Amino acid sequence: MGNFSRQMRLSSAMMMSLRSRWGAVAAGNAGGARSFTTTEGHRPTIIHKRSLDILHDPWFNKGTAFSMTERDRLDLRGLLPPNVMSPEQQIERFMADLKRLELSARDGPSDPYNLAKWRILNRLHDRNETMYYKVLIDNIEEYAPIVYTPTVGLVCQKYSGLFRRPRGMYFSAADRGEMMSMVYNWPSDQVDMIVVTDGSRILGLGDLGVQGIGIAIGKLDLYVAAAGINPQRVLPVMIDVGTNNEELLKDPMYLGLQEHRLDGDEYIAVVDEFMEAVFTRWPHVIVQFEDFQSKWAFKLLQRYRNEYRMFNDDVQGTAGVALAGLLGAVRAQGRPMIDFPKMKIVVAGAGSAGIGVLNAARKTMARMLGDTEVAFESARSQFWVVDANGLITEARENIDPDARPFARMVRETERQGLTEGAKLEEVVRQVKPDVLLGLSACGGLFSKEVLEALKGSTSTRPAIFPMSNPTKNAECTPEEAFSIVGDNIIFASGSPFNNVDLGNGRVGHCNQANNMFLFPGIGLGTLISGSKIISDGMLQAAAECLAAYMTEEEVLNGIIYPSISRIRDITKEVAAAVIEEAIEEDLAEGYREMDARELQKLNKDEIRAFVANNMWSPEYPKLVYKKD
Repeated sequence: MGNFSRQMRLSSAMMMSLRSRWGAVAAGNAGGARSFTTTEGHRPTIIHKRSLDILHDPWFNKGTAFSMTERDRLDLRGLLPPNVMSPEQQIERFMADLKRLELSARDGPSDPYNLAKWRILNRLHDRNETMYYKVLIDNIEEYAPIVYTPTVGLVCQKYSGLFRRPRGMYFSAADRGEMMSMVYNWPSDQVDMIVVTDGSRILGLGDLGVQGIGIAIGKLDLYVAAAGINPQRVLPVMIDVGTNNEELLKDPMYLGLQEHRLDGDEYIAVVDEFMEAVFTRWPHVIVQFEDFQSKWAFKLLQRYRNEYRMFNDDVQGTAGVALAGLLGAVRAQGRPMIDFPKMKIVVAGAGSAGIGVLNAARKTMARMLGDTEVAFESARSQFWVVDANGLITEARENIDPDARPFARMVRETERQGLTEGAKLEEVVRQVKPDVLLGLSACGGLFSKEVLEALKGSTSTRPAIFPMSNPTKNAECTPEEAFSIVGDNIIFASGSPFNNVDLGNGRVGHCNQANNMFLFPGIGLGTLISGSKIISDGMLQAAAECLAAYMTEEEVLNGIIYPSISRIRDITKEVAAAVIEEAIEEDLAEGYREMDARELQKLNKDEIRAFVANNMWSPEYPKLVYKKD
C-alpha cells in the first residue's frame, strides 16, 4: 500500500483537504471543473401503470403533489383532492400530524414512545416513499434512532405483531433448490445494495429469527438517507434457517419457520445458494451481512469476500468506527498519531465485533511500526481481552480460534499480577489502560468498581467506549463514566446518549460511535468505483477518513465523532476515500459512463463531485406512462 504517510492519510495536508469538504467542490465546479452527466434521481421515470395503481404504489405515489398535467396524463383526475400541493406543503402537513400523533398514537401502556414514532413513519413509508425519505433526511438526527438503533431492536422483537405489508424478500430452508428462480419474483431489474441477516444475533438481543428482517430494513433506510442509494434499488433479505429461541418456537403468531436452526454444512449450503442466486440476477450488487452470530460471521466473510462484492458490518464496519475513535482518542490526548501503537487497550467482549476491532487496530499499529512480521507480533501486546470467563490467556482450554491471537502469554500476565480468567475490574486495575472498550452486549458491565479502577489509568485522558447496542446493553452510561472517572475522559457509545452537564458551563461530550458513519460510504464508494471486492485497504481508508474528519479544536474538546446531522457530507467524504483507495489498488472498474480509465484521471475534488452526482435525493420524478 505504499509508504506510511500515504497509508495513514492523516497528514495535516490531508486533514485540511478533508475539512474543506463540499465547499471546495462547489467552488471548483463554478470555476469550470469537470462536470458529469445526469444527476442521480433526476431522470424521467417510465411506468407501466395508471390511475389507482399509481396511488397504491409507494415508489411512484406523489399524493396531492401530482400536477394537473400529470393527473390528466396518468388518469388521476378526480382521484385526488383538487388542490395541488408542493412537496414542502406536504412535508409541513405531515410533520404537524406527526408531532400531534406522537402524543396520542399509543396502543396501550406497553407501547413505548419511540415505537409510536416508528409506526407513524412506517405508515408514511407504505404510502409515499419519496416523502418518507425527505422527512428522514431533513430530520436525520431525530429519526435515525427511530429507524435504526436503538428503536429498531424493539421493532425486531415485536415484528410479528407489527407486520402489515411485505418489505424485502425471505429465503428459507424450505426454499432449497428454488432460490435461483425466486430472485426473479423481486420486481426491480437493478438492485445495488442488499442487507441480509439470518436473525441469529440481532444487536445484543440474541436470536430473533425471521423478525430480524427489521434490522435489514433499517440499515437500508440509512443507505438511502445517508448515501443516496436509490430506494428502488435496495433489497432487505432474511435467510430463515429456523430459530433456537424457544419462545418463538412456541408462539402461534410467529411468522418464521418454527424449527430449530440448521447448522454445519446444511446451513452453509443455504447461504451458498442465496449468494449464487442474487449475484446471478444482479452481478454488480453489494451484499452487506448483518447480525450473524459470531460462529458464522467470520467463516462466511472469509468464504465470500474474495469472490463477491460483500462485507460484514458487525465485523468490519464496527472495527472501522472503533478504529476511527481510537485514533481520535490519540488526537484528543494531545499525542502524535505515531503514539497509537503505545496505547494500552482493554476490550470487554470477544464476539465477532470485538475480534473485528482487535484485528483492525492491530493491523493499523503494525503498519505504523513498519508493517513487518515483528511489528505485527509486537502490536498484539497492546491488547487485553476479557470475555464472560475473564481474561483470555494461553492457559485457557478450547480458546476460540478467532480470539487465540490475542490470548496473553502466561509469563506476561504473571508479571502483571494477573491470571487466566481474571475479572474485568482486576484487569483494569493492573493494566491501567488508555482505553476501555466494551462490545460485550452486557448492560452495566462497566460497574462502579471497574470505573473506579480506571481512575488509575496512566493516561491523562482515558477513553471509555461502551459500544454495545441497543441502549440497555451499553456497558455504562455517560453520567456514570464522567461522575466516577472524571471530567477529562473521552466518551463514545454505540447508542445515542445526551451530553452531560458538568457544571460551570462545561459539557461532557457523548460521542456516538455509530456504524452509520462508515457503512453507507463504504457501500456507495464500492458501488460507483466498480470494484469487484471490498479490500482491507478500502475499509482502512474509510476509517482513517472518519478519524480525520473532526477539526483539532473539536477533538481537543472531546468531540471525536461528528454529529449525525452531517451524515450526507460524511458519507461523501468516506465514499471518495474508498474510491481513491480502489483506484490506488487497481480495483476500480468504473460506473455507468465513467469507465476505469476516466475514473483514474479524476482529482480529489472531481471524485467528490462524482460521488455527489450519483447520490439519489428525494425529489418527485416526472412520470411517463408507457404501455407494456
